[in-house]
Amino acid sequence: LLQTVFQFLDFGDAVRVRVSNDGGRIRLLHRLPGVPEESDLAWRAARLLQRETGFAPGAEIEVRKRLPMGGGLGGGSSDAATVLVALNELWGTGLSTERLAALATDLGADVPVFVRGFAAWGEGVGERLTPVALPEPWFLVVNPAVAVNTGDVFKDPELTRNSPPITIADFLAGQDGNDCLEVVRKRYPEVAGAMALLAPFARPRLTGTGGCIFASFEHESAARDAMGRLPAGTQAFVARGVNRSPPAAALASRGGGAAGER
Repeated sequence: LLQTVFQFLDFGDAVRVRVSNDGGRIRLLHRLPGVPEESDLAWRAARLLQRETGFAPGAEIEVRKRLPMGGGLGGGSSDAATVLVALNELWGTGLSTERLAALATDLGADVPVFVRGFAAWGEGVGERLTPVALPEPWFLVVNPAVAVNTGDVFKDPELTRNSPPITIADFLAGQDGNDCLEVVRKRYPEVAGAMALLAPFARPRLTGTGGCIFASFEHESAARDAMGRLPAGTQAFVARGVNRSPPAAALASRGGGAAGER
């Protein structure tokens, strides 16, 4: 069981969903290399909603990846949540956010936070969520181009498993360590190298179990200046931290409606 904090980026994959009258078939317009259709989280999300509601129409799903797979940024989980929320609107199945979030746990422990769309303190396996209001800094994210296997990290005998629980107030006061860090650094030297790249500019931190490393800055200009000083060829980007996910904000601005695609 864990304690963690989720905050969103205003940068991510692009997801487009269209209703189809194709005998209930769910089609992925772009397949991820090496990922069978039935293992793709976006496809599984659509099928899960179909089974839950008995809704007959199908859908076409197009995911354009920008976030690295295995990078700890929640790209696949966010894609799955976006498909759930979009098809709930487009199919008119009428499930509440609470029901969608409960359903989302079948897809992964961090899918519910993307369904709800608010920054949150997470406990349990990450599904017990309490909204939190966090500063919204600019993040410089470095991708060491290594896919971390979360399951292997959690099984590692050297992982600290007896950290005393803290409160949200403790976290906001600066107690924000990551018990996974040393295990990941040892297993993936590329992660340690990415931390060394960011260390001269700001405190480097691990995204969950990684492998991406990030540092926060008060101003966008400072984050972009630091990115410009990284060695040539470093995979990195700058994004704003936000307490409301971009899909949730877009849906709210449209009054919860959908017209043809999202």
